Amino acid sequence: MCTSIINKKSNKISTQAQRLAKINQLGQIIFHANDLANLWQIDKANTLRTTLKRYAQSGLLYRIYRGFYALKPVDKLDPRLLAVKALHEFAYVSLETVLADAGVIFQAGRRLTLVSSKSKNFSIGHYQYRSRKLADRYLFNPAGVGEANGVKRADVNRAVADMLYYNPKFYFDAGRLINWRQVKKIQLAVGYPLTYERYDFTKPKRSQT
Repeated sequence: MCTSIINKKSNKISTQAQRLAKINQLGQIIFHANDLANLWQIDKANTLRTTLKRYAQSGLLYRIYRGFYALKPVDKLDPRLLAVKALHEFAYVSLETVLADAGVIFQAGRRLTLVSSKSKNFSIGHYQYRSRKLADRYLFNPAGVGEANGVKRADVNRAVADMLYYNPKFYFDAGRLINWRQVKKIQLAVGYPLTYERYDFTKPKRSQT
């Protein structure tokens, strides 16, 4: 084997190692193709496509779908993180998913539910998702929203407030588990309309004149 061929292979391996090292430095496992193009400073679309195809064939990356890759196969990924990354914008888990996990409703269906600036139903692998659109003035309000492992998630009070915003007459199977005072605080903090009929003890009294 001639020296030039050896050098080319050596350079290719070195470049590959540097690119993977940059991924590891990010501490993330799910990426969009554009993210990788910026990270690797690849400005030619054909070069990026060829690189991603080669890495996927080598098992260095897993292709989730066109333009969307991960360091693990889909069934090994956190479905919540997968959903947020797929939306590729600010989003948090809420509504039926949170309420079912807390036992406030008994059936959440098969779909994981999120709130974002998009109204969208989608599936990835065997996971199914629903994102409900929320205006930015509410969406970015952090009241009742926490984060763990890169995924933002509403607490029960925020999930109830979110649900009442979409459907003030929504039926909660185990409404006794809801702290209505905290829900009202969330509604006030976020700017949601108050649902007095859900917590009669807070309903303003009519003045007696």
